[in-house]
Amino acid sequence: MTVIASGNNSTDEIEAIKDFAESKNYNIGFYADNLADFEEVATYDDVEEAKCILVIGDVLYENPLIGRRIVRAKQNGAVINSLVNSDTEVTANISDECSKGSVSEFLDANKDVPEDAVIVFNKVDDAGDLEAIKNLNCKVLPVFSKSNSKGALDYFEAKSSDEMLELLDSTKVLLVFNDDIVSEIEFDYSKISKIISFAYFENETTKKSDIVIPIRTWLEKDGSFVNAMGENQSFKAVVESDVLSEIEIIEKLN
Repeated sequence: MTVIASGNNSTDEIEAIKDFAESKNYNIGFYADNLADFEEVATYDDVEEAKCILVIGDVLYENPLIGRRIVRAKQNGAVINSLVNSDTEVTANISDECSKGSVSEFLDANKDVPEDAVIVFNKVDDAGDLEAIKNLNCKVLPVFSKSNSKGALDYFEAKSSDEMLELLDSTKVLLVFNDDIVSEIEFDYSKISKIISFAYFENETTKKSDIVIPIRTWLEKDGSFVNAMGENQSFKAVVESDVLSEIEIIEKLN
């Protein structure tokens, strides 16, 4: 049995999922874009005030809140060097210099950046890239694709894509809590005997699931999440719902 948790879960839900999986001795799969946690991260103000920013990935398009800070830094005279897949990417449009190729090549070419530079990234090729980023001794801001991945890292150790494949290959029953693991990890999911999804909208994982159980949306529940800077932010339900929350479902499963 394997339980999938993700940054789509609120902090309270993550804690409940962890306790549930551990009490049943189930495996836990947590994937965070191949990224990892950093003990200290740059703030949004650090990004805006930086004189040199290295950007890996199309952060301006995929993460507009942080992208806005990069734009302001550019307006304040910052030099922006980016690693892009295409010159048409939004991030490329404001960059002073664009590179293509591997993350390791980009980091090696920029190894002499000043210590007050900031590296903003939402992708790496492998664990070696994360170590290379640490060795640059700059302020870093990993940007996850899901709102509470940073918070989930306080409870789970993120698995690499290879580790997730190994886990899925040994899984007979898969419980997926509000995630679309099928879209993220390429795997022959027909090898898994039964897939049960807890979700509030259709996705590629629910399409492959044997059972789909509806859950409350963010609008229908209270909760909290941790943003990219590590700040806890809470939210309140604005819509009433008779649908069960993930925590209520876990209580019934227990």
